[in-house]
Amino acid sequence: MRIKSFLLAVTATAALCSGVASASTELIVNGNFESGDQGQINWGGHQLAGWTTSGFNFLFNGSNVDNGGAPGTYGNLQLWGPNNGANNGLQASPVGGNFVAADGAFGVAPLSQTVNGLTVGQQYNVSFYWAGAQQSGYSGDTTEQWHVSLGNQTQSTVVKSNANHGFTGWQKETFTFTATSASEVLSFLAAGTPNGVPPFSLLDGVSMTSAVPEPEVLGMLGLGLGLVGFAARRRKTKTA
Repeated sequence: MRIKSFLLAVTATAALCSGVASASTELIVNGNFESGDQGQINWGGHQLAGWTTSGFNFLFNGSNVDNGGAPGTYGNLQLWGPNNGANNGLQASPVGGNFVAADGAFGVAPLSQTVNGLTVGQQYNVSFYWAGAQQSGYSGDTTEQWHVSLGNQTQSTVVKSNANHGFTGWQKETFTFTATSASEVLSFLAAGTPNGVPPFSLLDGVSMTSAVPEPEVLGMLGLGLGLVGFAARRRKTKTA
């Protein structure tokens, strides 16, 4: 019976520990970009739920990005990929479905969302998937990068070098910011070179959560650890 009680306490604590990682509340609306119209965002009636922009930024899915493209100010826009003559491995993000492609050298403007419910002084992790690509119909080497801001704080990804008609592949990035207000604007600004060979920075899977466990979760974890300690002491006392 004593062993059973000890094992139950250990199991309960393990469950609480695993809950610490998942207890943080997701603060981003439509971070996977699944709710939106294919095409240039905020142009011609095309919307992306939860996000605003005035730039040359597009919403794509895995099937139209290099096959038909998405409508915009200057007609349908495609990125170089296997379906239009570039065997560069272009693919949708690890999240799947829709993703954003932002021109980093023309009509540049941030993709933004106001995040509410922040605690001043609290750290938050902003994670996302990103890659570099190029607009179909143009040739030449490019570079791609993202500048990520929360309020007046900005962090940047590395600069990716992208060969002619290329695709860099996706990678995951996580930045940690400290909230200075209960509501702050999270923004993603593409940066690329050169102007004459449109570089596009791709984005998907945006998430923002607290960087440390919430107080109530820590309290539950402490209670669980206390139960394990009590069970261990009781078992040791009765076997002495």
